[in-house]
Amino acid sequence: MKNDSGLFYVCSLIELIGRMQKRKRSEVVTMLGRTTIDRLYSHADVFHCEPIQKTADEFIARCEIQQGNYDNVAACRYRIPDYWTIGAVYERLIEDICQGKEKKVIDALVEVYLSWMDAAISNYNTDFYYQSRDYIYECYLEGKVL
Repeated sequence: MKNDSGLFYVCSLIELIGRMQKRKRSEVVTMLGRTTIDRLYSHADVFHCEPIQKTADEFIARCEIQQGNYDNVAACRYRIPDYWTIGAVYERLIEDICQGKEKKVIDALVEVYLSWMDAAISNYNTDFYYQSRDYIYECYLEGKVL
């Protein structure tokens, strides 16, 4: 399941919505809900035909995602990674969790975003988000940054 473009799109969209609404990514996942996330994933090939900002606006309105006060972009003291970069980090981790297991993608997505990884990946003042795929996966398995 490596390089799942639908998963990449959904993770990038979650990141963009979080930035636009100043919400933790775990909050975005909770507010979108499993059904909406599953729909986004199942139809990512259609949604990606529109600008991602337009899709983000539509789902912000549809799911009534209000403005929060979590601004990890403003708190960043270094170069800010774009939402595609962070989407790829989540995508790879979720793929690795599902690899060789019967775990469904949406279950793994929710599990990852609602775990401690949300804070670790969203802290752009560390080098965690650009560590190797294998390292991030091992940290996830251990439940802490190694």
